[in-house]
Amino acid sequence: MFDVRDIHVAYGSVLALHGVSLEVNPGEIVCLLGANGAGKSTTLRTISGLLHPLKGEILLEGQAIQRLSPEAIVKRGISHVPEGRHVFPGLTVRENMILGASNRRGVRRDGLESEIAGLFKIFPDLERLQHALSWTLSGGQQQMLAIARGLMAKPRILLMDEPSLGLAPILVQEVFRVIKEINSTGTTILLVEQNATMALSVSHRGYVMETGSIVLQGAAKDLLQNPQVQDAYLGGCKQS
Repeated sequence: MFDVRDIHVAYGSVLALHGVSLEVNPGEIVCLLGANGAGKSTTLRTISGLLHPLKGEILLEGQAIQRLSPEAIVKRGISHVPEGRHVFPGLTVRENMILGASNRRGVRRDGLESEIAGLFKIFPDLERLQHALSWTLSGGQQQMLAIARGLMAKPRILLMDEPSLGLAPILVQEVFRVIKEINSTGTTILLVEQNATMALSVSHRGYVMETGSIVLQGAAKDLLQNPQVQDAYLGGCKQS
């Protein structure tokens, strides 16, 4: 569905990505694993147009998008749920969700209401809190809102950056339940996540990054059994 080919990205004089290449096929969940500073978030920010590569290509269905604006990339069907949630604190839950559809022109109000109702089935807490200001929500509720807002853009590909970061274990389970449910409806997902066990348990394939480069890739089930991945990200515990 899209290909990242040999991208190099710098922050000023510091090279953050060194020839990163990956691919995501329609209907997949693909996870991107690695320690802090490995370049995972930079990769997502480059795909979504927040950063532009010094060299290399990003192809969406064969068309180069690496020089497009973030707004143009959203219109092409790629939505980015950033690390840290970044909901609009002075807006209600419902208003945040409606804002997520701002890239779509000519959407009827009754159509939006129908989409919001559908998302409330996935995120029942948000229905109960739909008229609450988003700053009053818990961290887990804000994460669900950030995901719901991203889905209001009607993406074909959803980029998710550390969706379980800072959440209690029971909420982590809920976030990954939602990720699987979203994927089951046909949305392709590229997932950055430090919880390697959970990420690999829901993914079809994975990539491992170190210091700005891809060092390992494969089917999720194979990465779960890989000694290198187990030692670095799974506490050295063999997965059954």
